[in-house]
Amino acid sequence: MKIPFLDLHASLGQDIGAYRDAFERVFQSGRFILGPEVKKFEKTVASYLQKDSLKAIGVSNGTDALIIGLRILNIGPNDEVITTAFSFFATVEAILSVGATPVLVDVDPKTLLLDPKEVEKAITKRTKAILPVHLFGAPAEMDPMRKIAEKHGLFILEDAAQAFGGSYKKQKLGAIGDVGAFSFFPSKILGAFGDAGLIITKDPERAAHARRLRTHGAARKYENLEAGYNARLDELQAAFLLVRFQRINDELKARKKVANHYRTLLHDTKNIRLLPNITGHANGYFTVLIQKNLRNHAQKTLQKHNISSMVYYPIPLHKTPALRSLQTTDLPHATQAAKEVLSLPFWPNMPANAQQKVVNTLRLSMKEAY
Repeated sequence: MKIPFLDLHASLGQDIGAYRDAFERVFQSGRFILGPEVKKFEKTVASYLQKDSLKAIGVSNGTDALIIGLRILNIGPNDEVITTAFSFFATVEAILSVGATPVLVDVDPKTLLLDPKEVEKAITKRTKAILPVHLFGAPAEMDPMRKIAEKHGLFILEDAAQAFGGSYKKQKLGAIGDVGAFSFFPSKILGAFGDAGLIITKDPERAAHARRLRTHGAARKYENLEAGYNARLDELQAAFLLVRFQRINDELKARKKVANHYRTLLHDTKNIRLLPNITGHANGYFTVLIQKNLRNHAQKTLQKHNISSMVYYPIPLHKTPALRSLQTTDLPHATQAAKEVLSLPFWPNMPANAQQKVVNTLRLSMKEAY
């Protein structure tokens, strides 16, 4: 049995007719950029995340969602943004792209999420925002973040790229802070057939600003008020996302079921630590920690048995070449996490026998190591 890291066909195949209909509808309309499909998708997602007063702005990808999210909070040169040292590079790339300085702090070793205690220690006179990441679909500790932000007069921009549909104390992730940013990369919980992203805000003026920025800074065509971006969401991607969205609740339940089954199978497996099953977890990925320097051996054993896996992320952000000059001190928990994390094959309705093979192979690798 060959087991891929992700089987998109298992989710997409059941709606092939609906995707064809969506393509035909867009094709016949002749509207391919910022048309009715984008507007419907924005309205649908805004209502799903929070029924009242939430604004959604479709953009070209998750990175642009972060960049524009920072811009509409008026963050730029001479500003500092505090964020986690353990995330995908796009998180800090967005901060650098607006001319601000990313201030990386360590994670909670139990959850690998941004540690609020470390956030407060890092605040300076230049700090303007906190950028928590809902890593692997797990909700960051938003109540402590909000208290810190209120105390120091800071904004919160949520990086919810991996956590669509997740929640924190019954509030949907991405709709808790001042601005939220989503990615709809194909492998995400709600995935497009290419790149796509979304910005969330409750503030109408910020929403209007985001709409200008995604279209070259223009309020109306050729009336460019500032330098913006070519960051529009395609009609076709919005149409496909609307099809996928119809199954979002089933998708989240299926992901939770597969994750819980992994937890049962891996319970008390030697040298494998499970991340906590936090309430509201969206289960974007299923990631474990392989201890005692056995991660690379475990991944090679999986590969030998035709099982794909991924390391998210092998280098903590403070050790990436682009950021070494900004961070002179080590962040031990993020550094250790990069040595131990391993994301296992995971998708909705993943067959139980495939999960069993993954776990059996992991156990075999642990035995081989001794």
